[in-house]
Amino acid sequence: MSRAPEVIEQVFREHHGRIIGSLIRVFGDFDVAEEAIQEAFAVALERWPEDGIPDNPTAWIVTAARHEAIDRLRRERVRVAKYAAWERRDGWGQEAGDMLDDGLGSSLQDDQLRLIFTCCHPALSTEAQVALTLRTLGGLTTREIARAFLLPESTMAQRLVRAKRKIHDAGIPFRVPPAELLPERLHAVLAVVYLVFNEGYAASTGDDLLRTDLCAEAIRLGRELAGLLPDEPEVLGLLALMLLQDSRHEARVGAGGEPVLLEEQDRSRWNRAEVDEGLTLLERTRHRNRPGPYQVQAEIAAVHARASTPAQTDWPRITALYGTLLRLTPSPVVELNRAAAVAMACGPVYGLALIDQPELTAALAGYPWLHSARAELLRRLDRRAEAALAYRRALELSENAAECAFLHRRLAEVEAL
Repeated sequence: MSRAPEVIEQVFREHHGRIIGSLIRVFGDFDVAEEAIQEAFAVALERWPEDGIPDNPTAWIVTAARHEAIDRLRRERVRVAKYAAWERRDGWGQEAGDMLDDGLGSSLQDDQLRLIFTCCHPALSTEAQVALTLRTLGGLTTREIARAFLLPESTMAQRLVRAKRKIHDAGIPFRVPPAELLPERLHAVLAVVYLVFNEGYAASTGDDLLRTDLCAEAIRLGRELAGLLPDEPEVLGLLALMLLQDSRHEARVGAGGEPVLLEEQDRSRWNRAEVDEGLTLLERTRHRNRPGPYQVQAEIAAVHARASTPAQTDWPRITALYGTLLRLTPSPVVELNRAAAVAMACGPVYGLALIDQPELTAALAGYPWLHSARAELLRRLDRRAEAALAYRRALELSENAAECAFLHRRLAEVEAL
């Protein structure tokens, strides 16, 4: 059987954001770039199984996407003047050719950083900034982004269309802004990077719990931002947070691909190099004395990282940190996480009382992890019938195969008792 589909998927996962960033730089149009890259991958799926996998698959995709974009612009009479202007531009051919070096060069990485800051222009709402960058940079589907925002897919699709139109109509430049303009873009940029990481750390759809390519890409972007803003504590805090969380990924998945809860993980499998780097970065933020949400979340991850066993975890400290996080960024998801920490610190009955607050259950009614967390606490309280109902509701809402397998197993356990 041909390995072509596997290679094509790998190229998409690892290099989609870099390729589309370069296409947008050259052609100046989000829609042209997105449709060109989609067509290039479609042609690869058709040709590679018969013709064989190219020596440089990424360069092949870049070339095919570039030709598709040019052909589309030629076909669209309304864009003839713009196309002619591109052809006359000095160095156009060389600039397009630079995209072909090996698909991994610094030019592609620079384009990716430009793409983040273009999408995070202050002319766009923060929600639009994050959604557009997830779509173009991370290659996430509209459905995946909608789930990250807890919004209907149709609403998210409209938001993406409006954001791209606004960038086009306003002539927003494709560049990393000068230093004095960086702070006004930073909040959205950090949110984008962390949402990309989260989609990799707990994939909302698909067969696998993890998408390590997205985690690695988010960490790489975090390092780029830390190099760009080495004295910004929230940048360092986000990078520390991602490293500390990613350090557990080998232990988070069982032999059959199912999730392994934190308290059941083999901590000897945690990546100590990532733990040490994350703790060092976090220490650097403390000297700045400007705490922010990412630093607080990194502090929570650090409490886990310092505990040699689950029993040594300082749950009262984690509960207090979630209280701080709630003051900085109030949200139902943070409240849910704090309730889980209270359950560990004080007992499941206290955590369940917090989860069952009407405001929280209403806000997260469509959030599968509210129901799975509630089911877990009911299971520990031996309230099996209620736990079974909660597990079933979590299963109805979950679209990740590995997560569903875990929930099915838990459901079978409470029904068998």
